[in-house]
Amino acid sequence: MTEIRRLRRRDAEYPRLLAAIHDPPPGLFVRGCGSDELLSQTAVAVVGARACSSYGRSVARSLGRELAAAGLAVVSGMARGIDGDVHRGALEAGVTVAVLGCGIDRDYPAAHAELARRICERGLIVSEYEPGIEPAPWRFPARNRIIAGLCEATVVVEARERSGALITADFALEEGRDVFAVPGEITSALSAGTNALIRLGAIPVTCAGDILELFDLVPAKPEGAPLGPDAQALLESLRDRALTADELMRVSGVQPAQASAALVELELGRRVALEDGVYRTSV
Repeated sequence: MTEIRRLRRRDAEYPRLLAAIHDPPPGLFVRGCGSDELLSQTAVAVVGARACSSYGRSVARSLGRELAAAGLAVVSGMARGIDGDVHRGALEAGVTVAVLGCGIDRDYPAAHAELARRICERGLIVSEYEPGIEPAPWRFPARNRIIAGLCEATVVVEARERSGALITADFALEEGRDVFAVPGEITSALSAGTNALIRLGAIPVTCAGDILELFDLVPAKPEGAPLGPDAQALLESLRDRALTADELMRVSGVQPAQASAALVELELGRRVALEDGVYRTSV
């Protein structure tokens, strides 16, 4: 495991934004190969439901990737669902910070041990809890104040009415930080929390550019060679809605052999993602 170090509030490296919140932790335990200065870099928190939809996972990964590509540090809680995909997306293009609700020596949940290893290679994992502290339900709301406290803005991707992600948003609002929310279907319980935030004044997110505008940043241009005609036809067919492979071929008119190669091209270029048998464009 990467060496564990500790930042105390009196240390110059202790993050300024976190020190300014109502109840800052007296210290932070840190592990990872990233510099401690990463904790003071301009950062955005992206959080959401553990039990999320495939759409939410796709949006989370795309936002994580595009925010990191624009030079922001992307912060989340390394939980299952939205948090995990936010970190994965950020690692595709830049750096990320994971905040734990347990001892700094724990990879929690255990299923994210490999993700934790990857985060440590390029970013940081932090916790206010010393090694050996077990995860407990009451520790996670306390953890959420650190996620919000490290960041100038918080984005909620999917959240039920009583989601922990809304606690993070509340902490951000209490500290006068900006809150964004991804709108969702009015009939979906996973959108109840985010739609309520928008009704209360949160900024709706329709693309990463909505968030980057707060920092006078523009989305990074996609890398790679121009798309071939078949890949371009498939991408255009996905602009309005998600489709299965069969539906995509029927709508676009691209033949199966060519569609298969074009979908590989789009996936490798991170233009589309396949979740639960359905293709979606990146945000």
